[in-house]
Amino acid sequence: MKHVLLAAAGLLVAPLSTPILADDMTKIEYPATRTDQVVDTLFGEQIADPYRWLENDVRTDPKVAEWVAEENAVTERYLGTLTGRAWFKRRIGELMDYQRFGLPVKRGARYFYTGNSGLQNQSPLYVQDGLDGERRLLLDPNGWAKDGATALSDWAPSPQGRHLLYSVQDGGTDWRILRVLDVDSGQQTSDEIRWAKFTGLAWVGEGGFLYSRFPEPEQGKDFQALNYNQAVYYHKLGTPQSEDQQVFSTPDHRDYGHGVSVSDDGRWAFVTSTIGTDNRNEVQVIDLSQRDKLGWASKPLIDGFDNAWNPIETIGTTAYFLTNADAPRYRIVKVDLSVDNPMWTTVVPEKAEPIDGASIVGDRLIVSYLKDAASRAVIYSLDGKPGKAIELNGIGSASGFGGRPGDPETFYAFSSFNRPSTIYRLDLTTGESSPFVTPKLTFDPDRYVVEQVFYPSKDGTKIPMFIAKRKDVTGPAPTLLYGYGGFDVSLTPSFSSTRMAWMEAGGVFALANIRGGGEYGKEWHDAGRLAKKQNVFDDFAAAGDWLKANGVTTSNGLAIEGGSNGGLLVGAVTNQRPDLIDAAHAAVGVMDMLRFDRWTAGRYWVDDYGKPSVEADFKVLHAYSPYHNIRSGVEYPAILVTTADTDDRVVPGHSFKYAAALQAADVGDKPHLIRIETRAGHGSGKPTDKAIEEGADVLAFLGQWTGLKVPPTPGDAPLIMDTP
Repeated sequence: MKHVLLAAAGLLVAPLSTPILADDMTKIEYPATRTDQVVDTLFGEQIADPYRWLENDVRTDPKVAEWVAEENAVTERYLGTLTGRAWFKRRIGELMDYQRFGLPVKRGARYFYTGNSGLQNQSPLYVQDGLDGERRLLLDPNGWAKDGATALSDWAPSPQGRHLLYSVQDGGTDWRILRVLDVDSGQQTSDEIRWAKFTGLAWVGEGGFLYSRFPEPEQGKDFQALNYNQAVYYHKLGTPQSEDQQVFSTPDHRDYGHGVSVSDDGRWAFVTSTIGTDNRNEVQVIDLSQRDKLGWASKPLIDGFDNAWNPIETIGTTAYFLTNADAPRYRIVKVDLSVDNPMWTTVVPEKAEPIDGASIVGDRLIVSYLKDAASRAVIYSLDGKPGKAIELNGIGSASGFGGRPGDPETFYAFSSFNRPSTIYRLDLTTGESSPFVTPKLTFDPDRYVVEQVFYPSKDGTKIPMFIAKRKDVTGPAPTLLYGYGGFDVSLTPSFSSTRMAWMEAGGVFALANIRGGGEYGKEWHDAGRLAKKQNVFDDFAAAGDWLKANGVTTSNGLAIEGGSNGGLLVGAVTNQRPDLIDAAHAAVGVMDMLRFDRWTAGRYWVDDYGKPSVEADFKVLHAYSPYHNIRSGVEYPAILVTTADTDDRVVPGHSFKYAAALQAADVGDKPHLIRIETRAGHGSGKPTDKAIEEGADVLAFLGQWTGLKVPPTPGDAPLIMDTP
C-alpha cells in the first residue's frame, strides 16, 4: 500500500514566408453551424448560449455527428497542406520505438510489470518468478480490439501473486470493467465487475477484493450523466457481481466519493471519503481480523473534510499517514489503531519542500519531496530519523518507491525532458541503486540541455519554469510553452516523444509551474483557485512575456499548449492576451465555466472553480470562461482545439461549443480548427498509433504558425540519425 537526434545542419528548409490557410490559399471556409436562440438569465445577466445543442452526445445525436464529420473534414484538409506533418509523424514514431517497461510490483516471489516493444498500441503485462526468472507474457491487450483502443488500465496482484485483478478501459472512457486472471494457468476466471469508476483495487487475502462503483446509469446516459452515490463493495472470487456485499456508502450524502485500500498485512481496510477534488477527506477504518464477528463494521478515524489524511501503511496496530493538517507542505504521522481515543504523533515533520509521496518498504520510510518542482527522495527510519538521500540523475522526476514491510528492495523510475524513464532497483540493505531496465534510444540525451529559471508574475510572485532544447540552439527559436495550474497537480520533468520531436526540429520546450498546482504545497494551490484563478492566467502570460523578452523565443514564435484544466488555461489566456500568442493548442479543455458541473465528474471540480449557481462564484467564472469571452474584432492566433468522442471526463461539448463560437467570431483569418478523435477519451488508454497521428498534427500546426524550420519530409533528403 502506497500513497501516493537528428543532425539538422544542412537538412533544414526555410519556413514558409506566408503560412498557408486553406486549399485556395485564402480564408478557411468553416461548416455552417446552427445557432439557437438560447438565453439564460443568471443573477440579472442575459447569457446567450447559441450552441447548446452541441452538448448532445455525438454517439446518439445525428446532427452533432454530422457537425463533427464536417469539422473533421475541414481540419484534415488543412492539416494535409502542412509540410512538417509527415516528418513529425515519422520522427515521433521513431522516437517512440524503443523497448520500455513499467515499475515492477512484487507479490510472493513473483514480479509483475508492463512492457512495450516500442510501437505496440497497448503495453502487455508480464510476470517472472524471482529477479533472474524468465519473463512470461500474462496479458496482451493488443488483441482486445481491432482498433487497439481497448486498454489495460490498473492492475493489482493478490498478496501471494496467485491471481491478478485488472481493469479494462474501452475507447478512452473513465468506466472500467474489472476482471481476474489465474496467474499459474494464465486463464481468466468467471469474475467480472461493471460500472466501476475512480476505484482502487484492494485485495482481501487471496479470496476476494474491495472496489468502488457507481449505480448503473440510465440507458444512454453513461457518458454524460452526473456520477452520484459511489459505494465500496466486496467481491468474493467465483461469485457473480449481484452477490457482492456493500461495505460502505453514504446514501444521505450522494455527492461523497469513496476509495478503499488494505494494509499489506491484510488486517486493516481504510475507506477514504472525499467531496470533491480537494485533497481533504474523512477516513473510516475496518478491522478485517474481526470480520467473522463484526462483518464490515467501520469506525471513524478522521471526521470532517478539513485536511488531507492519506494512509501509507500499517505495522501491527500502528498506522502511518501523510497529512497536511497543521502542515500545508505535509508531514508524516502515526496513530495506534487499537486504542479508543487514538492520538496522532509526528514522525517526519513538515519541511520547506513539500512531500510528494511516501511508502514503507522493509523497515524504512521512503519519502519523496519536490524541490522547485523536481524530485528528490530521502530514506528515514520508522521513528523518523533521516538517513541517506537517494541520488537522482539530474533535474527530473522520480516515481515508484513501492513495496511492502519486510521487502529488501524497492524500484523507482527516473525521467526528464531529455531522458525516457529508466527503472532502478534500490537495495535497502546497502542503499545502492542499480539499473533494472535501461532503454535503448534512437537519440542522444546529452545533446539536449534542461535548465530552470524563475520569472516574475504580474503581482511579483516568482514562478519556476523548465526550459529544454538542443544544446546547439543558442538563439531565439520557436517555443512551445505548456501549463496546467490547478487541482493541486504538480508538473515535473518527464519524457515525451512528441516534445522531443519538437526539440529535434530546433524548437524550445518550456514548462511553467504556475500557481494552482501543488509544486509548493497547499499555499501554491490556494493561490490559483476559486476567486484567485486569475493568478493562473497571469502566471502563464508572464511566462510567455519572459520567453520573448529574454530572447528564448522569437517575436512571433510562441505556441502555448495545455490539456483538460490546461485547455481552459489556453482558452482563457488566448482571450486575454491574443497579442502575446502566435499559435495555441487547447486539448480536451473545460471551456464553458457556467455549465461544467452538469456532466459526469464535473460536479467534483467546484473545489477549484466554485459553483456557477453561487453569485460570487458566477461572476468570477463568467469573467474568464473561454466560451463566453471570445473577443470579436480582435486578431487571434492560430488555434487548434482537440477532443475525443468518448471523453466522459470533460465532455466534448465543451470543445464543440468553443470551436463553433471561435469560427463564428470576427477574430481574423488565421485557422481556428477542431480535431475530434473517435474511440478515444480524455487521454488515458489512447493507442500508440492514434497518439502518433495526433502528435504529428498538433506539432505541424504549431510549427507552421511559429516559423519552426521543419526538416524535409521522408524521401526529400537522407536523414542523419544519431547513434543509439
